Amino acid sequence: MTYAEFYRRSVDEPEAFWGEQARLIDWHTPPQRILDNDKAPFTRWFVGGTTNLCHNAIDRHLKDRPNQAALIHVSTETGREETYTFAQLHDQVQRAGAAIRSLGVSRGDRVLIYMPMVPEAIVAMLACARIGAIHSVVFGGFASVSLASRIEDASPKLIVSADAGSRGGKVVPYKPLLDEAIRLSSHKPDAVLMVDRGLASMDHVAGRDHDWKALTERHAGVQVPCEWLDATDISYTIYTSGTTGKPKGVQRDVGGYAVALAASMKHIFQCKAGQTYFCTSDIGWVVGHCYIVYGPLIAGMATIVYEGLPIRPDAGIWWQLVEKYKVNVMFSAPTAVRVLKKYDEAFLKKYDLSSLQSLFLAGEPLDEPTARWIHDALGVPIIDNYWQTETGWPLMTIANGVEKKASKFGSPGLPMYGWKVKLVHETTGEELTKPNEKGVVVVESPTPPGFMQTVWRDDARFVKTYWQTIPGKTLYSTFDWGIRDEDGYYYILGRTDDVINVAGHRLGTREIEESISSHKAVAEVAVVGVADNVKGQVAMAFAVLRDPAAYPDAAARLKLEGEIMKVVDGQLGAVARPARVRFVTLLPKTRSGKLLRRAIQAVCEGRDPGDLTTIEDPSTLQQIKEQVQAG
Repeated sequence: MTYAEFYRRSVDEPEAFWGEQARLIDWHTPPQRILDNDKAPFTRWFVGGTTNLCHNAIDRHLKDRPNQAALIHVSTETGREETYTFAQLHDQVQRAGAAIRSLGVSRGDRVLIYMPMVPEAIVAMLACARIGAIHSVVFGGFASVSLASRIEDASPKLIVSADAGSRGGKVVPYKPLLDEAIRLSSHKPDAVLMVDRGLASMDHVAGRDHDWKALTERHAGVQVPCEWLDATDISYTIYTSGTTGKPKGVQRDVGGYAVALAASMKHIFQCKAGQTYFCTSDIGWVVGHCYIVYGPLIAGMATIVYEGLPIRPDAGIWWQLVEKYKVNVMFSAPTAVRVLKKYDEAFLKKYDLSSLQSLFLAGEPLDEPTARWIHDALGVPIIDNYWQTETGWPLMTIANGVEKKASKFGSPGLPMYGWKVKLVHETTGEELTKPNEKGVVVVESPTPPGFMQTVWRDDARFVKTYWQTIPGKTLYSTFDWGIRDEDGYYYILGRTDDVINVAGHRLGTREIEESISSHKAVAEVAVVGVADNVKGQVAMAFAVLRDPAAYPDAAARLKLEGEIMKVVDGQLGAVARPARVRFVTLLPKTRSGKLLRRAIQAVCEGRDPGDLTTIEDPSTLQQIKEQVQAG
């Protein structure tokens, strides 16, 4: 079957198509109705069916592969490295499930998980799934105010945390942050379960705080059967920042999510049971939920859980792990590749990477120069994919498991099966059908399995935020600009709120960034629109050089700035030329590697950059501020 036929069937005959995909997982009770879209956009999948994520991730593999590696944990921060088989992981999850139940948690209760990348974090997630509790994982190291807002919204009965995380050899104590967050929140959890890694001292609150090791060991040997949940029950919530207001709790179901992940492992990632998957994300983000924890385990694979940086102890650490654990499929972010691009390729070439089938990249637009560099360095397919916390799995990529398709550098690919993707005009809602017309990327209802159910405890916000932004239409807005070429491949041009309007010309920051990145001296760049009295806005660029020593003084950098301007002129036209290209040593990013464009823009315009609790290095923003003030 061609991919075009596969896709067409998925959108024209969704019940038949997804009924077939549902066979990829185990059901306790088969679904009675595959699709219920009677109350669109609140689409329900596999109604009447009962299943369990933990059963599909662990228990169903015990018969055929109990002694196969399931979870491989590597921490270059602490030197801890260990492997759990499916049987061992099953034992750990049952202990944790019993421990969590002993603290009063039952089906439908919320458990907030605030953890570093350690096995206990994944065990806690799976234990919640096992007993029917709703987990809400918060990225480890969030500041107290941000954590407090999530505690307030999730109202967890239990919080699972650790004494500390570590990044770049620097210990980050979690317990003081957690205690302060609980103090700030009007909601108080009944209990706190702490993993003591021996990294930082902890003050225990009597009657509330419990020790993970002691409590789970006390429940060794206790049998904790899987709770059979309705397919439409809530599996977890995960918070994503909004442009305004409090973070949104994206709510996901059980059955649809399990089927979506199982199908993606087969059709998109081309994975097989017994293989090894290495996703370099964090469980605090949706990619970690899907492709560190649930996706690989549902597929019967070993999953690598990595704590550390991609350049420590050196820039070859990831490739060392690929060789050691014979990684078959890898999933990372363009940001990480851009970091590695600054280091000697010898770090790549010294390891045997013959097991690696493909590298998937997502999280932000993948520029062509970066894609080409890593492709040439690794010699395997580099497959971009585009999706969001809300979508739950790739909205666009290449489904080589259905039909081999060529990737196009700079494009995430084609709409994936089940997603009725369109481009529309941002003010009229008119569908754009001609090649290379620029519009807002939207999705028609019904959305496929795995998509968010709603915003946690706020159906009205779900409808208003996502489905009522295009005039006169009920369409899910991705809030991203895109174009589609003559072959149907999409190109994402940046957020609709990252558009620069220069003298009436609307320009996506992505277009300018990609142009600047094509200069051989540039390793990474961020472009923002800055208010201008004459033109309304001008583009301002901040670039990180591959070799700063090659441009040691102001004269050399001024000359380079002129060269870069000429590149943009030549590729996009003078209208897209940035007003300035300033050179910095690092760009301001969140701990998950996303550029803080809004903060950069605010500093350039002399405004308060706002909430910076997720920033990796505050000095990066200060560096930009000093550059701007210097003129």
